Amino acid sequence: MVNLTERLAALSAEIAEEQTQLRILDEQLTFQAEVADDARIRALVSETPLADRESRTAADDLQRLERSRSESLRRVAELRAEQDALLERMLAESPNPR
Repeated sequence: MVNLTERLAALSAEIAEEQTQLRILDEQLTFQAEVADDARIRALVSETPLADRESRTAADDLQRLERSRSESLRRVAELRAEQDALLERMLAESPNPR
C-alpha cells in the first residue's frame, strides 16, 4: 500500500508538471500562430524567396509546437489512466469497514 501511495504522489506531481508544460505550450502556440500568419502574409505580399523561407520556417515551428502539445496531452492522458488504475487497485486492496 505504501508503494501505491508513493506512486500516486509521484503521478500527481508528474501530472501537475505536464499541465504546466501544456500551459506554456498553449502560450507559445498562440504567439507562434501569429508569427506564422504574419510571415505568410509577408510572403504573399513581397513574393521574395527570403519571405517564402521565413514563412515556411514559421509554419514548421508552429507544427513542431502542435506536435509537442499533442504529445503532452497524450502523456497527461496516460498518467491519469495509470493514476485511475492505481486508485482502483488501492480501493480493491483496502479492507471493507463494516
